[in-house]
Amino acid sequence: MIENIKAFLDSKVVQYNHPGFIKNDPVSIPHLFTKKQDIEIMGLWAAVLAWGQRVTIINKCHELIKLMDGAPYDFITNHKETDLKKLLKFKHRTFNDVDTLYFISFFRYHYSNNDSLESAFIPVDGNYSPFRGLGGFRDYFFSLPDYPNRTKKHISSPSQKSTCKRLNMFLRWMVRKDDSGVDFGIWSHIKPSELICPCDLHVDRVARKLNLITRKQTDWQTAIELTQRLREFDPADPVKYDFALFGLGIEERF
Repeated sequence: MIENIKAFLDSKVVQYNHPGFIKNDPVSIPHLFTKKQDIEIMGLWAAVLAWGQRVTIINKCHELIKLMDGAPYDFITNHKETDLKKLLKFKHRTFNDVDTLYFISFFRYHYSNNDSLESAFIPVDGNYSPFRGLGGFRDYFFSLPDYPNRTKKHISSPSQKSTCKRLNMFLRWMVRKDDSGVDFGIWSHIKPSELICPCDLHVDRVARKLNLITRKQTDWQTAIELTQRLREFDPADPVKYDFALFGLGIEERF
């Protein structure tokens, strides 16, 4: 039975993990850029804003890019206070101007001392694990003295028992290395084998139908359970099956 599921999902990975997937997905946003820092900044922002209809998410990200003059990294590192006024009108669902300005503050602070956003996910001792990496990133993200409490709801952590779907999706984009052209693979410290499958509504539903999830609730442990099952199919790159599960859920209504 498990061999049949693997063969089925492998075929769906091939079907969905290709450039045609990009157009209608939030991953299209970082694909607008070639500079590493632009890819990281808009990758994280697109992932954080990824709730609701995909068309709306993508449109909102385009709006945000336009407000930063089409060059996020340059805007963040070189803006003057007066340049921030135009961002006061940005809003997507519960993400508002207060959140936007704090994200810019965090990015500016981080890139003043670091060349890549990957270091924000790596513990000081260098020993990465998903629990420590994601939890440490949230602590670091809100380490600036002026962080708004309201913004904390937009960055999740395993310690909150969240699936951390958006951050896991962002990490998939940055870390996975293949020749399919969807994920970027521009980070090297975190290994594809260490990724956790982004467990959204569609992935969760399809995984349960295939008996890949037995846990009743959907939380961090559910994402761990699903990823452990996917590692049985491919220990080195379990999260490639995100394409199969998501595609089956949203495109085929499986």
